[in-house]
Amino acid sequence: MDLIQIEPAHRTPAPKPAWLKARAPVGENFHDLKRLARSLNLHTVCESAQCPNIGECWHHKTATFMMLGNLCTRRCGFCSVPKGRPEPIDWDEPRRLAEAIATLGLQHAVITSVNRDDDLIGGARIFANVIQEIRKVAPGCRVEVLIPDFQGNQGAIRIVVDAQPEVLNHNTETVPRLYRVVRSGARYERSLELLRYSKELRPEGLTKSGVMVGLGEETHELLEVFRDLAAVGCDILTVGQYLRPTRDHLPMARHYTPSEFAELKTEALKMGFRHVESGPLVRSSYHAHEQSQSAGQAILS
Repeated sequence: MDLIQIEPAHRTPAPKPAWLKARAPVGENFHDLKRLARSLNLHTVCESAQCPNIGECWHHKTATFMMLGNLCTRRCGFCSVPKGRPEPIDWDEPRRLAEAIATLGLQHAVITSVNRDDDLIGGARIFANVIQEIRKVAPGCRVEVLIPDFQGNQGAIRIVVDAQPEVLNHNTETVPRLYRVVRSGARYERSLELLRYSKELRPEGLTKSGVMVGLGEETHELLEVFRDLAAVGCDILTVGQYLRPTRDHLPMARHYTPSEFAELKTEALKMGFRHVESGPLVRSSYHAHEQSQSAGQAILS
């Protein structure tokens, strides 16, 4: 009997849809911001999380700075930020970050951090400190903080809220059914409670949350998350396409079309959000300045 060798079929990756093509990071502003971040020993989530909008945002001198080092204590299935045991907290980091913001002349600064489950209160104090430092050297700059859940520690949450950022953001990321695989160490109810408690502490402050799509969720599950966020007083909602950073991360179930994102935005606005940013390349800090302005005007009107 003759044996026939069967060659495995070569699978060519399907090309990305046209609406997912982002501008390449080039230009003088891009290189200036990169040099500034390196000179001050700062990290940007734009680079660490491989954000597709880095070219557009850095070209316009806007960036999301990431504090508390570049090593996260959690291992979320979607995130490309490196994981491991973090270094001791750098208490001078808020001063250097504020210096960078002042040098760039930013009108709206977005600041986030890795999870520091090893020191919840210390992590919260770093956020409070950077807000205070920015107020000193760039008093006209609006401050948006994208915070971790602090394991639900109300003392840590209060420290950040008491520093009075213009926008307090905490991403829900996905639907409850997928939390175990998408958000390691997080709890859906804990994230909702953080947003509710923050609004209770400071009703005049804007709260914000973001959700990814394309991880296997159903539309009715997404809409239920939107309703839950609206119910706890969340002002701003962002909805964007999940893009798999590497083969070691969660696979993408499907691409949503621009018309589907438009439909999600329409449904969310019916629920009472002040502003909704929904699109394939939308990320939590994408067009953040415009988001906060729009939501603030909605509150005043």
